Amino acid sequence: MSDAAKWYVVHTYSGYENKVASSIENAVENLKLHDLITAVNIPVETVTEIKDGKPNEVKRKLFPGYVLVKMVMTDETWYLVRNTRGCTGFVSPNSNKPIPLTDEEVEAMGVEKREIEVGYDVGDSVRIVDDKLAGFIGVVEALDISRNLVRVTVNMFGRDTPAELSLDQVEALAE
Repeated sequence: MSDAAKWYVVHTYSGYENKVASSIENAVENLKLHDLITAVNIPVETVTEIKDGKPNEVKRKLFPGYVLVKMVMTDETWYLVRNTRGCTGFVSPNSNKPIPLTDEEVEAMGVEKREIEVGYDVGDSVRIVDDKLAGFIGVVEALDISRNLVRVTVNMFGRDTPAELSLDQVEALAE
């Protein structure tokens, strides 16, 4: 049933994000709704602040006043989230029918990490399958899996041309 789970944005009172998230998680645990509400997330970034000449890592909320909930929308789950203390409602043009985030929005926000298996390594020849260079053959110069990037050198018009692409825009050549 969790296949139908989508990400929804919940608006909270300012400063209540952690309280709302923990309240939803506790309610899911108590009511055994793990198959309907699969994840609660408060997107944060780690920032290094320098105070008194000393670096200090601080976690900042990317979207203050909002909590992301991955859930299957039913009357029960809608009621549970909507009536959580500190929650003002779902972000939606119609308060009775919340609209889930699209896959593109979820990916852009970095809420859900997608694992990409890479069948090539630095020094391997690859074929570019997407982008303006589609069809060209290049050599992998660098891989940055955490940022989903690969740097490929393509020989065009007798010159080596570097190109930075996402990992799924290239494929290993069959040997």
